Amino acid sequence: MELIRRQYPVGTRIILNHMDDSQAPPPGTKGTVAYVDDIGQIGVKWDTGSSLSLIPGVDSFSKEPAPEKAKHKRSSSLER
Repeated sequence: MELIRRQYPVGTRIILNHMDDSQAPPPGTKGTVAYVDDIGQIGVKWDTGSSLSLIPGVDSFSKEPAPEKAKHKRSSSLER
């Protein structure tokens, strides 16, 4: 469980690819990791308002790419 907690710390943004659950949000839905429980499920607060957990190895999801801050700084300095 520690490995999953390190890979998906609280606040990590997630994009759902597929979840075989009737209550699952649609593919492409984004959410934020709220916790990782003791059996390794990732609790996600989905942007749709639901809070369904992901099961690594069963559900298909990925991390949302982090914004590249360095590029923004460079482009703003070029505009001057």
